[in-house]
Amino acid sequence: MVIMHPQSAMDRDWYDTPLYYDIIFDADTPKEGGFLEAVFQRHATPSRSRKVLEPACGSGRLIAEMAGRGWQAAGFDLSQPMLDYAAERMAERQLKARLWQDRMESFTLPKAGAFDLAHCLVSTFKYLHTEAQAVAHLHGVAQALRAGGLYVLGFHLTDYSRTVCEHERWVAERDGVHVVCNTRGWPADKTSRLEDVRTRLRITRDGSIHRQETRWQFRTYNAAQARVLLRKVPAFELVACHDFTHDPDSVRELDDSYSDVVLVLRKRAD
Repeated sequence: MVIMHPQSAMDRDWYDTPLYYDIIFDADTPKEGGFLEAVFQRHATPSRSRKVLEPACGSGRLIAEMAGRGWQAAGFDLSQPMLDYAAERMAERQLKARLWQDRMESFTLPKAGAFDLAHCLVSTFKYLHTEAQAVAHLHGVAQALRAGGLYVLGFHLTDYSRTVCEHERWVAERDGVHVVCNTRGWPADKTSRLEDVRTRLRITRDGSIHRQETRWQFRTYNAAQARVLLRKVPAFELVACHDFTHDPDSVRELDDSYSDVVLVLRKRAD
């Protein structure tokens, strides 16, 4: 018999339940790791070190992936449950990484020297609701990188002419835990540049079904707005664009012909 939990149990931040979040997003982790290494090989200036930083590292899926590939990994996140889950994952795999709690717009680096690569691939950048916060984040990452190092930044672009909601659905399972994720985004406000987003998870586990819902807002960008932002951080030069297929051989322009952009930013020499 499957037990249904009451409707009142729905409101819960999905970052407080890292296992379910991880089940949904972990499938493409090896592909993303391979993509990061490929663009690093193509666009970074050579270095003997392999130090990687992940702002908003979440459940640690890419921290573990890059550490397993021989990188000296570090990452931070605002969510302590996510960091706890990441630490457990690293311990289970007998991998090492430096993890700490911090904010994207004002993080403080450990004294570990300059990083060769940084990445943030799944639109977390859009949690920074103001231009000042976005610029501060990019300046912080630039300061963390050595000259010639890369920041690989992925986020969805917005079509401001859109008048209907967008919907994405993922289904995944691990060790008998089945998760269905439905995410809905409403048309963005052109003045504030904010869009409302809602995700609903349906979890089946140990013969029981429960649901949880999270709502938040993203700051939005079209291609022109992304270019304006990048001009405010001259420490970076845009060396390549890709999309969320994470195919290093599929190079795109930074334009509005597609919605999911991955920017490869290289730190200029001082």
